[in-house]
Amino acid sequence: MDAIKTETYKGYEIRIHPDENAEDPRAFESNLGTMVCFHGRYNLGDKGDHKSDDFSGWAALETHLRTAHGAVIVLPLFLYDHSGLRMKVGSFQGLLSQGHAEFDSGQVGFIYTDAATIRKLWGRGGKSRLSPADLKKAQKGLEVEVTVYDQFLSGDVYGYRVVKPGKCEACGHDDDEEVESCWGFYGMDETLAEAKRVVDGLAEKKGKGK
Repeated sequence: MDAIKTETYKGYEIRIHPDENAEDPRAFESNLGTMVCFHGRYNLGDKGDHKSDDFSGWAALETHLRTAHGAVIVLPLFLYDHSGLRMKVGSFQGLLSQGHAEFDSGQVGFIYTDAATIRKLWGRGGKSRLSPADLKKAQKGLEVEVTVYDQFLSGDVYGYRVVKPGKCEACGHDDDEEVESCWGFYGMDETLAEAKRVVDGLAEKKGKGK
């Protein structure tokens, strides 16, 4: 597939491509949260044994997550389904064109975490008490996970190729040399920033004669 963005940087050409084989971030072992989602057409969030028929509504599900799973933070997940999928924490109301929030979006579940998971991922032993600052940090972590999942759902995942432009001495046609490539970056800004870090390293080595 052709590059969707090209930028010349320090004598190299950075070419950004969509990652058509992006990994579902809900498979990451480092996830802090668990997503419980219900939808008639899409398999969203994390696999689990929850069934929508088991609950009378979202309030009942939230109560279950807090009582049966020890959730200390529970955030509502909303899906926007219109020419693609988008997900965020909280409603899309007021963020979309008139009528879209009412007809093309709605709650699909929750993302939650418990104290034991927070302690495990943060290297806390035992049953140390979580401070308000800890909980605030954990909530931010859950929001970041939803942002990354939204990027996955919307196709905002890319790879880069770093190319040294050149010409064939015999025929004069382009004879570019690919010197580095990597895939699986969520978000265009992060992809471009990582490619530039790679070029910075290449330029530094070249300056040192390596």
